[in-house]
Amino acid sequence: MSLAYLACLLIASAALVLLDSRFALVFRRDARRATAVVIVWLVFFLAWDAAGIVFGVFARGRSPFMTGVELAPELPLEEPVFLAFLCYLTLILIFGGRAVLDRGQGRSR
Repeated sequence: MSLAYLACLLIASAALVLLDSRFALVFRRDARRATAVVIVWLVFFLAWDAAGIVFGVFARGRSPFMTGVELAPELPLEEPVFLAFLCYLTLILIFGGRAVLDRGQGRSR
């Protein structure tokens, strides 16, 4: 049992929090809406994973870097953490890209 993968996900998530707080991209802009979006997409992706597990498409890989803790058959502890990270990263990329484009348009005028 290793916490390496989970620790990497949490460290990367902390970096996203720092980036978000510095530039007010997602949660500092509208925490309630951001929370709702992350939760909705997290539930969607977990349902997607559940369907994939039921139909035999997804299986838990064995890795010495994972905790070995399963929340459900074939659903490791790290999966919802990764999916939440993915949703948060996507929001930061969308709003960060928008901020860069808006700033670029302001300079060209």
